[in-house]
Amino acid sequence: MNIADVRRQAFAMPISSPAFPPGPYRFTRREFVVITYRTDMDALRAVVPEPLEVVEPLVKYEFIRMPDSTGFGDYTESGQVIPVQLRTAKGVEHGAYVHAMYLNDHPPIAGGRELWGFPKKIASPVLDYETETIAGTLDYGNARVAKATMGFKHRALDAASILAGIAGPNFLLKIIPHVDGSARICELVRYYMVDVKMHGAWTAPASLELHPHALAPVADLPVLEVESAVHYIADMTLALDTVEHDYLA
Repeated sequence: MNIADVRRQAFAMPISSPAFPPGPYRFTRREFVVITYRTDMDALRAVVPEPLEVVEPLVKYEFIRMPDSTGFGDYTESGQVIPVQLRTAKGVEHGAYVHAMYLNDHPPIAGGRELWGFPKKIASPVLDYETETIAGTLDYGNARVAKATMGFKHRALDAASILAGIAGPNFLLKIIPHVDGSARICELVRYYMVDVKMHGAWTAPASLELHPHALAPVADLPVLEVESAVHYIADMTLALDTVEHDYLA
């Protein structure tokens, strides 16, 4: 393979059979259960990188079913997203920082980490229905680290409020090491979900329990009180990101 071929073919590892195809990546009937809970403010500040700022002691714990995603197949993920704000020359922006994600499928783990910087690890999340209850579980190996329950479609929500939240900026800490083990890329990046089509949104009573684990430390942001819960289904496209701040510059 000559130099020109390397440059032309290289976009992901391994070059001979990349773990994921080129984007864009479209998700059809992506199903979310998002439980917003109150946690410890000092614990939040310890994990959210500057220049992002924590405004309230809130965390959104998510279970997401993706039955039809371009290039990534059928998989489930679970994790924590933290509401934040960012001060820019144009004013204060409100968005979300993705703190932790656990998936049961390798291509979206590889693509998510390499392209965007999603903090993805392999685990066993499940989102399912148990008669009148929506149930989400996250197992890391044989250990249960998260369990959520929610009533099934108790009350419909206005789609506009959900769409407004989806339209906001999302932030990630992208880290790619150099061959000597030091950080070659260390950036705060932003991305958006675009071309969103809602199929429905609902709320109901919900519960969430998190269990300590050394390598899946979701319980480091403890549940003090469940604030709200939303269940919605939508089509959307994951747009490629831009660099917001270069920590090595």
